Amino acid sequence: MNRIERSEEKYRQLFGDITPAAYATDPEFQDILSRFIFGEVFYHGSLSDKERELVTLVVLATNQTLPQLRAHVHAALNLGLSPVEIREAVYQCAPYIGFPKTLNAIAEMNEVFRERGMALPLENQSRVDENTRFDRGLAVQTEIFGDVVPRMRAAAPPSERHIQDFLSAFCFGDFYTRGGLDLRTRELLTFCIVSCLGGCESQVKAHVQGNLNVGNDKETLIAALTHCLPYMGFPRTLNALRCIQEVTVDD
Repeated sequence: MNRIERSEEKYRQLFGDITPAAYATDPEFQDILSRFIFGEVFYHGSLSDKERELVTLVVLATNQTLPQLRAHVHAALNLGLSPVEIREAVYQCAPYIGFPKTLNAIAEMNEVFRERGMALPLENQSRVDENTRFDRGLAVQTEIFGDVVPRMRAAAPPSERHIQDFLSAFCFGDFYTRGGLDLRTRELLTFCIVSCLGGCESQVKAHVQGNLNVGNDKETLIAALTHCLPYMGFPRTLNALRCIQEVTVDD
């Protein structure tokens, strides 16, 4: 198939027989968009379509492009992703984009779940409590980043140590330990989130290394970043690509 045929087939797989609204007013733009995203980008690299939709969801949540997020929640369900997997991808955004933006994304997601007849709230995926969230979070953080974690904690001045504690207990304890998605998937999604934010190159590099440490190779990172490109643009994609190259320079 050529890219036009591929884009039409992939669009139907994701969204059914719905015609994009832009065809009524801006058909040329919609053709460019559809043929690039669904005819080219979706076929680059070895990510599964389910993985691609999880990446799409977190980038749209990060960008706060909520109408598109809503459409892709439908698409994710159409591909067979479970509501829990979708929810966990959105939850994973919270430490990086903050609570208000994450709540905006959750509201859109839950509205789709209601439209599809799904009972809320979904099954609890928490795996920590008040007594274990710090220790388990620190353990996961160390699993991802290795010896850099104790060095970073030791180097923090007294006035900043609470930030390191929050990072371990909140980011890694409250979120990374949850069920619904495995560690490799969560770390890949985090790489996409921080790449999409822009201006976070130090964190992008850290999460490149974190991904390598948990089993996502360079090709997987490039495939995920390529999938982010239509949603976050070339400047941030090229910045993140440089981070991958700098971390993997000896590969």
